[in-house]
Amino acid sequence: MKLTSFLYRMARLSRDAEVIASGNPKKIGRRSRNKILGRTVVRRLFRW
Repeated sequence: MKLTSFLYRMARLSRDAEVIASGNPKKIGRRSRNKILGRTVVRRLFRW
């Protein structure tokens, strides 16, 4: 894995941990929804 990819992945994991640690259900729900939505959109784009 390239260094840049590794650093971006660690940044995303860090943000996930920060949101979960906040205990705010609104933030947790929004982050989860956006991750699922983003994955769905990207998968559909790459199917073409």
